Amino acid sequence: MSGGSGGDSPMLWAAHPSHLSGAPRRIAIFTIGSLARIAVTLLNSSHVHNADTLLHLVTARPPGTPLITVSNHTSTLDDPLMWAFKGFPVTNARLSRWILAAEDICFTNPLFSYFFRVGKCIPIRRGAGIYQPFMDEALDRINEGEWMHTFPEGKVCQEHGPLRRFKWGVGSLVARAAVPPIVLPIGHTGFDQASRVMPEKYMFGRRPLLPLAGKKITIVVGEPMEFDMASLRDTAMKFSASSPSPFPLSCNAFKMDLAARRPGPKHLVALDDNSLGWLYSHITQQIQAAVEELRWQALGKNRQSS
Repeated sequence: MSGGSGGDSPMLWAAHPSHLSGAPRRIAIFTIGSLARIAVTLLNSSHVHNADTLLHLVTARPPGTPLITVSNHTSTLDDPLMWAFKGFPVTNARLSRWILAAEDICFTNPLFSYFFRVGKCIPIRRGAGIYQPFMDEALDRINEGEWMHTFPEGKVCQEHGPLRRFKWGVGSLVARAAVPPIVLPIGHTGFDQASRVMPEKYMFGRRPLLPLAGKKITIVVGEPMEFDMASLRDTAMKFSASSPSPFPLSCNAFKMDLAARRPGPKHLVALDDNSLGWLYSHITQQIQAAVEELRWQALGKNRQSS
């Protein structure tokens, strides 16, 4: 595990697999995974559709091939509960996902920072742009062939309307990876709302201290997405040439941190800022469309089983 892009990352040393011979990581992931398994399989019921695809990619994808899973974000406990269904190695520290976690929630004091670091969480500073050091740290893990999970909505949303616009960070991770990652979209329901496992507003306008029981969780795993970066690069270059200023600056976060960008893979070298903006946006939109479809499937299946 390289650590070259950590910069101001809190407790980066605790995320290293050699930290105390990996014992804290194994203990944390085994403990949280076991509790999540109890919540999902004993206290509630779960139905996972196309689970074999996820299980195969997590346990048996080609060595060195990164996996990026992407899902909607409906509660503070989506992770780890969405991985705790029967048969999935949720307690295995070696196979466990890396995940981007909000710095202002999960890394607010040394104890939290240590716990989430050994649990394979990477802090993300909301509003700091897609070239912040934390994103480079996530890119390092992807380039090592690891599994990374993201919630590109950026915050919990418990409404059943359209998904919030996905942040471009997920598209940038796909595009900037040295080895093309497999992208796996996932849609789920059952963690949200007043009758679900972890509602945001349960009693006195606050979420419950522990997951609720007797509820139904439905997860729909999609099919792997692979992006032809050579073709997308050519399209991005043509788009930039014909549309010199396509992005008004609601996209300021993208523009303002270009100076902090570290060199990307060879297939991105020839792209200017507008081309990169189109590329990241296009990939992100494709992923969002896939997750949106799976989320509606999950909602439908959840109602059918009521």
